[in-house]
Amino acid sequence: MDDVSQYDYELPKELVAQSPLVVRSDARLMLVDRERNSLSHNHVRDLPELLRSGDCLVLNDTRVVPARLVGVRTRTGGRWEGLFLEAGQTGHWRILCKTRGKLASGETITLINAAGTEDVELELGTKEPGGVWVVRPRSDERTFSLLDRVGRVPLPPYIRKGQMVESDRKNYQTVYARSPGAVAAPTAGLHFTASLLSEIESRGIGVVRVTLHVGMGTFRPIEVDSLNEHEMHSEWGSLDATTVDRLLDCRQGGGRIVAVGTTSVRLLETAAAEGELRPFCGHTNLFIRQPYQFKAVDAMMTNFHLPRTTLLVLVRTFGGDDLIMRAYEEAVREEYRFYSYGDAMLIV
Repeated sequence: MDDVSQYDYELPKELVAQSPLVVRSDARLMLVDRERNSLSHNHVRDLPELLRSGDCLVLNDTRVVPARLVGVRTRTGGRWEGLFLEAGQTGHWRILCKTRGKLASGETITLINAAGTEDVELELGTKEPGGVWVVRPRSDERTFSLLDRVGRVPLPPYIRKGQMVESDRKNYQTVYARSPGAVAAPTAGLHFTASLLSEIESRGIGVVRVTLHVGMGTFRPIEVDSLNEHEMHSEWGSLDATTVDRLLDCRQGGGRIVAVGTTSVRLLETAAAEGELRPFCGHTNLFIRQPYQFKAVDAMMTNFHLPRTTLLVLVRTFGGDDLIMRAYEEAVREEYRFYSYGDAMLIV
């Protein structure tokens, strides 16, 4: 299955969710049972019944930062847009940006804050491969505090063409987010509420947290014809020893490790690369594709993904080509809501 065209499908535009449901856990949840080769329709709020006592749910606690930047070129007043990627220890930022004309090292950008007024300046430094600029904010303010004021939620383009509304600051964030660094949400986690997590734990189902800072490469379509030619993006993640012990205890007790989202899957499988789950901290560029053998994940919850993406490749590798293709066809037929603010599936 190296042919990327095999990971394409047709989706009516009206099925792309533009906003979340009022109650997050009211989202639909398709149960994809690999052993029975069956599909059934549920809701996220049914998870306490769909999971088993002794299972362990793995949540990605990364926090989305308001990474989308809007500004003007200080000297010319020309419009400018950027995307914060990460901050270095020396106070520099790495960003992507676009504007008319050619940018020059030493030039400054005046950022426009969420209130629509001019704010801090960014000084352009060096340009790296891939169009990434190293810049320095002309401010001593902490990075994430500054971004909270000048940044916008970095919505994917299929949601209102990337234009946020104020409610997105809360909606495009999991209720358990705590470690800032993502520029895209771990979307399977958007369905959980605090009360649902409490009910899950009350049923004897463990809940642990890991961190993988989701990058924009997550949603980027594969632009080559063969998976062999695709260069996988890299993301930073962390899995500590205490969490590893809990997950190993879960397995030894007959429970299942249930990863919430493809991001949790990537981190867990990276940490189990040597055969057994171990603590991990660093970057991963693991590309999960057939005939990959999963070592750490027994079940996964995930949203419905864009065609020709590494996320869809991962899900079909885990769930099986025929069954996942059936699931997507069923979801379209039953008018499930797709992508970041859409519905989900639980693959067991």
